[in-house]
Amino acid sequence: MLDMKFVRENPDIVKQNIKNKFQDAKLPLVDQVIALDAEARAVQQEADQIRGEKNKLSKQIGALMGQGKKEEAEEVKKQVAEKAERLSELEAKEPVLAEEIRKIMYVIPNIIDPSVPIGKDDSENVEVEKFGEPVVPDFEIPYHTDIMERFNGIDLDAAGRVAGNGFYYLMGDIARIHSAVISYARDFMIDRGFTYCVPPFMIRSQVVTGVMSQTEMDAMMYKIEGEDLYLIGTSEHSMIGKYIDQIIPEDSLPHTLTSYSPCFRKEKGAHGIEERGVYRIHQFEKQEMIVVCKPEDSPMWFNKLWQNTVDLFRSLDIPVRTLECCSGDLADLKVKSIDVEAWSPRQKKYFEVGSCSNLGDAQARRLKIRVDGKDGKYLAHTLNNTVVAPPRMLIAFLENNLNADGSVNIPKALQPYMGGKEKLIPVK
Repeated sequence: MLDMKFVRENPDIVKQNIKNKFQDAKLPLVDQVIALDAEARAVQQEADQIRGEKNKLSKQIGALMGQGKKEEAEEVKKQVAEKAERLSELEAKEPVLAEEIRKIMYVIPNIIDPSVPIGKDDSENVEVEKFGEPVVPDFEIPYHTDIMERFNGIDLDAAGRVAGNGFYYLMGDIARIHSAVISYARDFMIDRGFTYCVPPFMIRSQVVTGVMSQTEMDAMMYKIEGEDLYLIGTSEHSMIGKYIDQIIPEDSLPHTLTSYSPCFRKEKGAHGIEERGVYRIHQFEKQEMIVVCKPEDSPMWFNKLWQNTVDLFRSLDIPVRTLECCSGDLADLKVKSIDVEAWSPRQKKYFEVGSCSNLGDAQARRLKIRVDGKDGKYLAHTLNNTVVAPPRMLIAFLENNLNADGSVNIPKALQPYMGGKEKLIPVK
């Protein structure tokens, strides 16, 4: 969410940003909100003026009554009543205008960073760098659920009977690898100085609208019937919500947190074969990282965050690449975003396993997250990034560590979390 003063003083910049995001239907909103803002400020100014006049006249009434000028006092009372009536009209109008302005401002996208490539959608995202050598083995790699079934590691049919499509049972060694990856990711981030946190898995609507756009909310979030609560789609929502209405001492920044949570997503729409199995699902677990920092530090933290994910995947022998998200692929609150994609030797291409985002002060403005600095209060910057999100990450892990005999190598970094095992041996 932008500062209304910025929109008022820089309408052309705001409109060009909307064009850069290929959201031309939103262009009229800029002039509309500026007009509403002018009306709101005029109403406030008139209301303030009337309050001053009303107070002044009220004082005259007592003086006139003391002087025995009852008729004059009654006349002044009529003026006070007229002004009170007008003031009541204005005071009723103020919250209505404020709400109209808020709704529009929540829809106008954040100003993207100048370095963001201009493009309509994710097909125009730009590769930045590759890490590790992608390898295609000389044997056929099965689909990920087929690999898991060799270990009796997955039961989609039972999950379908219990919860429907988009759910799963992980079993045995596959379930253990899943938990091992989460535990390893937790310790990996703690070793990098992040504070571990387990947050609430439900959040109120005030937090939801503070951390994401209405479009994202409708596409992702599950609402708890009869409650002002939503299941989180990622722990970032709950973690940033931790700071709602808070004033943070500047000398305590940055706040660097890594959080574990289950995540729940609607994932509406039809999906292709590569998005079946455990790739695109309604429930999964994730290790996340978030940073709350000073504005001048957010570019530095942005680079640190995506590098953490790259380093973790490389420690598990998985080649990855980074992809700069173009303007049309950025959610409305984001200033800049980089996806981390893992190599799939079966598909002979990369696929997304994490996303790193700098949201500037957009979430802080909505949630009123302020910093108490030496020169006064200002809005914090917030950033988030996926550390690891199995079971999707398991696809990359299994494919990149699979052997011709069907066994799966366990990288050294993960072996302590697997009881010292060096390989997974299929049971069929």
